[in-house]
Amino acid sequence: MYFCASKMIMAEVKYDETNIVKLEWWEHIRLRPGMYIGKLGDGNFADDGIYVLLKEVLDNAMDEYMMGFGKSIDITIDAGVVTVRDYGRGIPLGKVVDVSSQMNTGGKYDSKAFKKSVGMNGVGIKAVNALSSYMLVQSFRDGETKSVEYQRAHIIENPDITASGEPNGTLINFIPDEEIFPNYRFKDEYVEILLKNYVFLNSGLTINYNGKKFFSKNGLIDLLNENMTSEPLYPIIHLQGTDIEIAITHAHQYGEEYYSFVNGQYTTQGGTHLSAFRETLSRVIKEYYNKNFEYSDIRMGITAAIAVKVEEPVFESQTKTKLGSKDMGPDGPTVTKFIADFVKKELDNYLHKNSETSDILLKKITDSEKERKAIAGVTKLAKERAKKANLHNKKLRDCRLHYSEAKNDLREETCIFITEGDSASGSITQSRDPNYQAVFSLRGKPLNTFGLTKKIVYENEEFNLLQAALDIEDGLETLRYNKVIIATDADVDGMHIRLLIITFFLQFFPDLIKNNHVFILQTPLFRVRNKKETIYCYTEEERLKAIEKLGPNPEITRFKGLGEISPVEFKHFIGKDIRLDPVTMKKSDAVKEMLEFYMGKNTMERQNFIINNLVVEEDIV
Repeated sequence: MYFCASKMIMAEVKYDETNIVKLEWWEHIRLRPGMYIGKLGDGNFADDGIYVLLKEVLDNAMDEYMMGFGKSIDITIDAGVVTVRDYGRGIPLGKVVDVSSQMNTGGKYDSKAFKKSVGMNGVGIKAVNALSSYMLVQSFRDGETKSVEYQRAHIIENPDITASGEPNGTLINFIPDEEIFPNYRFKDEYVEILLKNYVFLNSGLTINYNGKKFFSKNGLIDLLNENMTSEPLYPIIHLQGTDIEIAITHAHQYGEEYYSFVNGQYTTQGGTHLSAFRETLSRVIKEYYNKNFEYSDIRMGITAAIAVKVEEPVFESQTKTKLGSKDMGPDGPTVTKFIADFVKKELDNYLHKNSETSDILLKKITDSEKERKAIAGVTKLAKERAKKANLHNKKLRDCRLHYSEAKNDLREETCIFITEGDSASGSITQSRDPNYQAVFSLRGKPLNTFGLTKKIVYENEEFNLLQAALDIEDGLETLRYNKVIIATDADVDGMHIRLLIITFFLQFFPDLIKNNHVFILQTPLFRVRNKKETIYCYTEEERLKAIEKLGPNPEITRFKGLGEISPVEFKHFIGKDIRLDPVTMKKSDAVKEMLEFYMGKNTMERQNFIINNLVVEEDIV
């Protein structure tokens, strides 16, 4: 394309038979991996592609267990090499090659063999094959075995069927391809969360992983107990029926927290089943008390899980994070009616039979109602101020695409940087990609919100505008950015600001953290360079390696603040090589006690802790 004298002249582009290209199945997967596994990544985040590969293999093993075959699964991950052995029926020996290397080939098209499977498209294991540098598939069936080995989806070994004394089942061994996943590594914490969800959803199943045993006796009760970071106000309500299981409780916290599953698949983005559950739950409780409660008051502080089994489920993407099915199966009721009928009968019965629980729940709802009404006037004024301010909000430099609107991989890239100070904000603003990266600038240190009510969110201009920018007042369904990135200096003041922002989220929007949306931006501490090369270093170890690589007397710069990094340089740190530390919550994180210690008024106790744990970092010249 050329521009000449204000006129645009299009260069002639040839288009004929030579432009029509047919790709092999593995070529298409490697060319467009996002269509099959979502994002790629290197294993630093729970939704990175290597965990999707592991899950695709495990889903096949889980389908065997759900059909009643095999009580355990053995998994090892060592130096990036993954091995999964199940004890199901084993792949029919004559189809081992077809199942692992021919698209749209699998046993799950036959609903008699796999009535309520996760993977119905015959793609999963083929995606693992195409995106691995090596894969072995071996089936053991009725005293015989058949194996096939691949290198980047090309067969390298294909021996004949032989006799075997091994129990029935399938063994998959694969190595994710470093050409697709550079410098990848599996993190135990993410793998273990995945495995725990499998056993929570399949009581009686044992998963052995690298010497650890995962087993659940109480299903979704165990799941809630594992994930709750606040004490439940009443014993967990546990309801089970054919093709459905539900667990519900409330805690003294803001927000709503849900875990939803379809055929053992964790639907992190919900879908028709979760929408039906939230709506029905609210209606049934409202009708039980025969009071005109707001649904938001009923659900405030709720923690709940729902697992359903659907015939031939339809998901909104290959990664299966959101259910799109409207019906339970070809001949079944709608998802909404099925869940509504079950919850109406079982939850209503439970509340009638357990008056102590229903009394506690009633008090929780009325307390939420009182707080909402108490701040109603403040809320209205604050919303109006935020709306006016957002029209010409100097704090927010917005982006064009948003999480609640964008699709697939673009949706995942949407983020907002929360920074402090004009210089840092200016550097990020000039360096960012305005399509999917927004910037929100704080003015100085924000308020310590520990122990305050939600009224402060609306009275404090900084937090009111931040809440409005994120659009999370009524929950995460309208969240505008997938990643909320705290970008502050790595000095004492910067660390303090981080704590204040995290305290705000923990107090009023804990589900933002529990759903893995909050991160800390890592920026380099050093720049080491000579006339030929520049290396940015995030640790002292990286600095020493850079000096060794560049030779004697390189120029070394120590960055003391984000504002010191030029926009040209900043572009390297918030692009495809961005380094983020996720802010996470575990069962062991007693949030109330933790905030009380770090952000409360126990000054002497905290002062003694700091003195006893003080680490002095010497300036490096």
